[in-house]
Amino acid sequence: MSRKAPDPRSGSPMRLLHRLLHRLFLLACMLLAGCQPSPRLAALPAGSAVLAFGNSITFGTGAGPGEDYPRQLATRSGWRIYNAGIPGDSAESARERIGRMLQTTQPALVIVELGGNDFLSRRPEAAIKEDLRAIIGTIRQSGAQVVLLAVPRLSLIGAVTGKLPDARIYAELASEEKLPLVEGVLATILADANLKADPIHPNAEGYRKMATGVAEQLSRLGLLGKP
Repeated sequence: MSRKAPDPRSGSPMRLLHRLLHRLFLLACMLLAGCQPSPRLAALPAGSAVLAFGNSITFGTGAGPGEDYPRQLATRSGWRIYNAGIPGDSAESARERIGRMLQTTQPALVIVELGGNDFLSRRPEAAIKEDLRAIIGTIRQSGAQVVLLAVPRLSLIGAVTGKLPDARIYAELASEEKLPLVEGVLATILADANLKADPIHPNAEGYRKMATGVAEQLSRLGLLGKP
């Protein structure tokens, strides 16, 4: 049986150039999609109701009363911030309580900080992402604005190098849902031993810096005046 001769055009310079240009076009589209700026939100006046929804980091574990980041953010912003942080809470279980909290507080804005305990429990990132997406959907249905606060996935390498990147699901979700994202704030704090009360919680100074970092990014989003 004779073999079919290869098409001499398959490796021609013009065809190779066409393939290269096509790949460059796809790469450019991906880069542009990943570099879209966070959408700006409507400014919230002083006195607005804001819900800080999260786990022990929102609650303020590792610091004293009044040193949690929502209380300090309230002082900076003039907003009425309700601290709905529950130590040990996960994105999975938080889906069941977000509706009640929205009814109770009637917030104009919700800041969501969840996922750390899910990571510690080794839940699949895809499942965590969908739990967060469901929470975001419930918040939006209530008419409130929502901001997602990125959380790092703690690792031995991060502990050794002192660098903790945000888990990738937060940027992915923010892009998919056209959602404002507070990036790098918690990761920077948890990478600094001087800002931690224990391996997974900030201390009082860490929460102060967290409030500052969140306020600065909310200001860039248009929600808050210059902190």
